[in-house]
Amino acid sequence: MVSPGPARHSTLRRDIRLAGWQVLYEQRAFWRNRGRGVFTFLFPLVMLIFFGSLNQGGTTREHGFTIAYNEFFVPGILAYGIVAASFINIGVGTAALKDRGVLKRMQGTPLPRWGYVAARIASTVIVVLAMTVLSLAIGAIFYGVRLRSATLPGLVATLVLATAALTTLGIGVNRFISGAEAAPVVLNMLTLPLTFISGVWFPVNGLPGWLRAIADFFPVKALADGLQRVFNPHIAGPGFSGGDLLNLAIWSAVGAWLMLSFLRSSQSD
Repeated sequence: MVSPGPARHSTLRRDIRLAGWQVLYEQRAFWRNRGRGVFTFLFPLVMLIFFGSLNQGGTTREHGFTIAYNEFFVPGILAYGIVAASFINIGVGTAALKDRGVLKRMQGTPLPRWGYVAARIASTVIVVLAMTVLSLAIGAIFYGVRLRSATLPGLVATLVLATAALTTLGIGVNRFISGAEAAPVVLNMLTLPLTFISGVWFPVNGLPGWLRAIADFFPVKALADGLQRVFNPHIAGPGFSGGDLLNLAIWSAVGAWLMLSFLRSSQSD
C-alpha cells in the first residue's frame, strides 16, 4: 500500500506555491491601482508631513505626561494608515471581487480557500510594513520621533494583532455590504468618525463618557493607543498595553469568524 504522506506533502507544496503567486498578483493589483495606492499609502504620509510640520515644536498631554505633539501624532497617523491599508483597502477589493463573481468561481481553481485568504493577508502585511517603515523614517528624520528598542516588543505585538483584526474584519464586513459601489462609502463612514474619537488626529482627553465608551469598544482606539504608548518617552518597559492587546485579540477572533462566514456564503450564492 502506498503511503498518502508524500501525496499530501506534494499537494501542500503546490498550494503554498499557488498562494505565493497570489501574493504577487495582489501586490501588482494594489500598486497598479492609482486610486487605492494614493489614498491608502500616500495620503497618510502626506498628512504626517503636513500636520507634523504644522505642529513641530508643540506639546500635548497624553497618559498624564506632557510630550512633544509629534510623539503623539506620528504613531496616531500610522494607526490611520494601517486602518486604511488593511480594513478599507481589503474591504473595497473584496467587494469588487464579490461583484465580479471571482470569489464564487474560486471553487473551480486549484487555489484553496486558505491559500487565497493567506495571500490577501500577506499582501496587506507587506503594505503595512512598508507604511510603518516609511512613517517611522519620516518621524525620526524630520521630527525627532524615534522608536526606543525597549518598546519594540509592544510595537510588534500591536501591529500583528491590529493587522490580523482589521484585515479579517475588512473581508468579513462585506457580508453586510450590498456591492462594490457602496463599499468605499460604507467603509469610510465606519472608520473616519472612529478615528476622530479614538485619538488618531488629536488628543481626546475631554471626550464625553458615552463617546469614550464607543471608542474604547472598537479596535481603532486600541491600535492608536497601543502605538502612542510605544512612542511615549515617559512610559517604561516593553510598551505592552494589556487592555489594548486584549481588545485587538478579541476583534481578531470576531473578524476571523465573520471572514469565514462571508467566504462560505459568497461561494454558495
